[in-house]
Amino acid sequence: MSEEERERMVTQAETVLDDATLVARSRDGDMQSYEALVRRYQGPMYRLALRMLGSSGDAEDAVQEVFLIVWRKLPQLQEDRAFVGWLYRTTTNRCLNVIRARRPQADVELDEHESTNTRTRPEHAAEVSEQMAALGQALTELTPEQRACWLLREVHGRSYDEIAQTLGTTTQAVRGRIARARAQLAEVMAPWR
Repeated sequence: MSEEERERMVTQAETVLDDATLVARSRDGDMQSYEALVRRYQGPMYRLALRMLGSSGDAEDAVQEVFLIVWRKLPQLQEDRAFVGWLYRTTTNRCLNVIRARRPQADVELDEHESTNTRTRPEHAAEVSEQMAALGQALTELTPEQRACWLLREVHGRSYDEIAQTLGTTTQAVRGRIARARAQLAEVMAPWR
């Protein structure tokens, strides 16, 4: 069997296995299972870190550190199904620590996906670019906790309860932070409506 065929079989097996199975195998020392989890979640964790930290280098460093921390502490995870929430919590907390340590905040780089319409209408592409830049700047003006709550809810689709658990706070506090973040962002983005 060639290396290419073996890699394809591993990828197919990863797709079939659920997170809990991969976590259980990883806890038993199976590096391939942990690598499968990393491949599965490094994209979402990187996007979260990038939006929170505003720097691709800082986001890469944070995510790499998170996956190392999670690997070392994996035996402490009591419930295999709680892995994803634990991963979001660890990533969010790591990003908040980086933000607190550096204090002047960097510009946030948001993903800019070019649509077919923007190729034919340069003025539309320029407007979308300006909107994304304005949103990125508005996100940097939120408190780190508000930014984390807003990103986890609006970008990553996490529930209020999951966010509260991730940040170690109450659901009401999360709702309040998201409401304040939405109000502040709506005010800043009003000219773009």
